[in-house]
Amino acid sequence: MNGSRASVAELVDNVLAGVGEVENTEIVICPPFIMIPDVVQHLTRTAVKWGGQDLSEHNVGAFTGEVAASMLKDYGCDYCIVGHSERRTLYGETDEIVAKKFTKAQEYGITPILCIGETLSQREKGETEAVLTRQLETVLDYCGIESFADTVLAYEPVWAIGTGKTATPEQAQEVHAFVRDKLSIIDKKIGQEIRIQYGGSVKADNAEDLFSQKDVDGGLIGGASLNANDFLAICRAA
Repeated sequence: MNGSRASVAELVDNVLAGVGEVENTEIVICPPFIMIPDVVQHLTRTAVKWGGQDLSEHNVGAFTGEVAASMLKDYGCDYCIVGHSERRTLYGETDEIVAKKFTKAQEYGITPILCIGETLSQREKGETEAVLTRQLETVLDYCGIESFADTVLAYEPVWAIGTGKTATPEQAQEVHAFVRDKLSIIDKKIGQEIRIQYGGSVKADNAEDLFSQKDVDGGLIGGASLNANDFLAICRAA
């Protein structure tokens, strides 16, 4: 929840000015809902795509303040973040609600960026794999493995978001490999081809080390995306 119309326009234009230096990398910008129309005006007919930060699990109706998948699609959104750690922790979204939102996005041709991850307490208790398994299996039980053929996963170690802490490249790789192996057991092709991004305080100075890991396929960028130079440096690293 950042930005004004003026600052968003400046940020997007500055990103567009540098995307020519980025090769073989898909770039997606997910602004606050109210900023999407402005972002669309800047990004139309460019290689940069756009998406939503969240969506409702419902189609339409008396859900004041919510935004439907059909509305996002009406503005050309190709992607939508689903199950972000802040939605889970601050707004009480359960695994079941996340699974419903995941399905709703795909119903409207929107690729979900499904966020999974553990808290510091869960990591310290050695529960990382159990938490990720629960979060994944809820979606798998609800939607099936086939739905992951059109999905981006984002591993968010909650303990490394906004804290200045970052998982080491080796820690990120270990978790990403676990997730990929878990899906590969069910469907080898989907497991090997799915993009798994890292989303825990990625910065310009650590992006290359993180992205060089075998199973880290890019980043879900938070704070660093508010600075065009930092964001472009991360894109170049990807």
